[in-house]
Amino acid sequence: MQHKVRIFSGSSNPLLAESMCEKLGAELGNITLSRFKSGEIYVNYEESIRNCDVFIVQSLSHPINEMFVELLVMIDAAKRASARTINIVVPYYGYARQERKSAPREPISAKMVADVLTTAGANRVITIDLHAPAIQGFFNIPVDHLTALDLISHYLKSLNLASPVIVSPDAGRAKTAEKLANHLDSPFAIMFKKRPAHNESVITHVIGDVEGKTPIIIEDIIDTGSTIVNVVESLKERGAAKAIICATHGLFSGNALERLSHSHIREIVVTDSIAVREGQHDRIKVLSVAPMLSAAVRIIMEGGSLATMFKDAGV
Repeated sequence: MQHKVRIFSGSSNPLLAESMCEKLGAELGNITLSRFKSGEIYVNYEESIRNCDVFIVQSLSHPINEMFVELLVMIDAAKRASARTINIVVPYYGYARQERKSAPREPISAKMVADVLTTAGANRVITIDLHAPAIQGFFNIPVDHLTALDLISHYLKSLNLASPVIVSPDAGRAKTAEKLANHLDSPFAIMFKKRPAHNESVITHVIGDVEGKTPIIIEDIIDTGSTIVNVVESLKERGAAKAIICATHGLFSGNALERLSHSHIREIVVTDSIAVREGQHDRIKVLSVAPMLSAAVRIIMEGGSLATMFKDAGV
């Protein structure tokens, strides 16, 4: 018997879920999401999902703790409604920057989130560009770790930049920067920084020739924008042209957009893994991950291999 696939959206990014359904030729499932006066979250699936393969689309974006608990309640409701499988599509996996202990008495919050999602009843996780790929190992259920690198590189190719240089803002992004540089047949540079506090950074060294070139800075997350501005300032001091900033997840916390209105930033390229309001910033280019996520859902349900989705970028 062929099992029915149903897709539901949490509150974080309903437009992404709708776009996924459009690509799949399916209807977005009906669900009630509301709050009690006390702030408690209420969920009710308004249709039968018994023996269905349920996909819940929810990014752990601002307000992250509320979106996280809402996802847990949606998972629990689906489990109690006798869903056959519960697959959570989490384009942005929050708490991923707390994936290891760097000081005594710190939590490993990324592992805690994985444990809670699994205990709640999730059977599979689909996510994009984890801050640390090793987070996949925190789960004892299948994790499909997708990447937006193809999407970003195809867009950059369309710009036909004269002398680009791919810049890794730190050692942790060097491998991704190298892949992007190979895909665009461009040189790459790497920056080294130290972090005196959360959301703060100081650039100490730059390795690579950036003078007279258009730097393409590749990141996984843009949060407050302070690191990006520091990188751009360092590149400007070394004679680089206006920079293009690329990141999968645009959090834009606090006054990040005001900070990123820097005269030496040409364009900011992000995906809709986190909802970005239109007109939020005149230099933001939003690329949709809906085609990639919908293709992943289709392949998973047909029993195919997700590796075929990324052969062009060699990732």
